[in-house]
Amino acid sequence: MRIAVYPGSFDPITYGHLDIIERAADLFDKVIVAVSVNSGKKPLFTIEERVEMITAECHHLKNVEVRHFRGLLVDFAVQNNARSIVRGLRAVSDFEYEFQMALTNRKLNAQLETIFLVSQPNYSFLSSSIVKEIASLGGDVSGFVSQNVANRLHNKYHR
Repeated sequence: MRIAVYPGSFDPITYGHLDIIERAADLFDKVIVAVSVNSGKKPLFTIEERVEMITAECHHLKNVEVRHFRGLLVDFAVQNNARSIVRGLRAVSDFEYEFQMALTNRKLNAQLETIFLVSQPNYSFLSSSIVKEIASLGGDVSGFVSQNVANRLHNKYHR
């Protein structure tokens, strides 16, 4: 079985993330969306909320599972029998960091391959940070996230 892990903070999940998940689901027998616990970041949504949102957004994809993890991605991948790590590239600016991470992960575990999926042009500018900023200022995020995620953002910022 070809298993891939798509890691990220997904705070919140955007249409750009969903595009990568759907395309990865076409390439692999199983895709595990791995929501990371990053002590260096202060997320807007709890880990449980993020897992719940992603699960709801991916309900139509039968070969996608959503889990959270703490620690090294390579360890999580091995524990879940994954041979591939999927990463999305939005712009050239993403490449240097992602390339560095891919080489580091390869050094930690030579059996893992990193697969880069280039974002669709209409999502190349999109990030969770931008979505949160727009939402915090009362802007319309409906073109960037699902209605469910937009409602959750509204509830976080405008209670």
